Amino acid sequence: MNKIAARFRAFAEVQRWIWAAAGSFLLWLGMGLVSSRLNLESLVSNSMSAAFLAIAAIGQMYVISCGRGAIDLSIPGVITITAFLSTGIINAQDANILQGVAVSLAAGALVGLANGLIILFLEIPPIIATLATGYVLTSASLIYNEGFRTFNSAPLLVTLTRGRFLGVPFMFLVTGLLALAAYWLMKRTVYGRSLTAVGQNVEAAALSGIRVRRVQLAAYVISGLFSGAMGVLLAARVSGAFLGMGDSYLMETIGAVVIGGTLIFGGRSTVLGTLFGCLFFVIIVTAMQVAGFDAGVQKIVKGVLIILVLVVATEKPVRN
Repeated sequence: MNKIAARFRAFAEVQRWIWAAAGSFLLWLGMGLVSSRLNLESLVSNSMSAAFLAIAAIGQMYVISCGRGAIDLSIPGVITITAFLSTGIINAQDANILQGVAVSLAAGALVGLANGLIILFLEIPPIIATLATGYVLTSASLIYNEGFRTFNSAPLLVTLTRGRFLGVPFMFLVTGLLALAAYWLMKRTVYGRSLTAVGQNVEAAALSGIRVRRVQLAAYVISGLFSGAMGVLLAARVSGAFLGMGDSYLMETIGAVVIGGTLIFGGRSTVLGTLFGCLFFVIIVTAMQVAGFDAGVQKIVKGVLIILVLVVATEKPVRN
């Protein structure tokens, strides 16, 4: 028995996603038993919401992997502004999808680039820089919202974000492909290994020949790209854009990443864990809604949960 426990601990230490996966399953099981609605459809419904959250969370994971407490607080602003851009450009026409998606992704990447340049060359702390960028984006959304009259989505995007094939949502495929691309980039490329090295010890990475600033800059661009993609898809899901539509995804992206097993101090990340972390976070929210908790209590519980995970599951940063 002790050998089995030791093996499991060794496995869990390497595959940190296992805790988020187990927690998600137990929460779903418990919620279903309490509400007498234990069925596969409830799991699919929660997974659908998690699939949207996961897109932005994966981008957040890249920034957090930079280490030293790096967090992208501009994600809600990017989601909102790209939702407005894509909705306005596409104008409910399938023929305009390519143009709308391209502009939205480019906007997200430019925001990420701006974040990286401000942080790396002006030496402003990531939290302050990305928060300021977020305020700029909020103001841009306010301006764009004046006279905005498009509240429909292109049929193809509606099918992609709401449709199913043999009972399986198309969004699972979209998020799965993006997650596979993120996994390949993080685990199978020189860039991914360089980012991990930077997160573990930035000075040692620089001494080993890694171009630290380029690696970190790319992480912010990737975060902007993923947030831009989520803005496009979320706008299609809700048939339009509105002010503050990305606001609820700030704490959720951070929480999903750390719950999934990525170290908040950088140096270790897991795409699979981020996916399960998103599912865990969504089921927690659903469970609180079923229990009748108001919005304020839900935010308190989510905040306490993130703090507990940080205290219990994270490792201390490397001291130089």
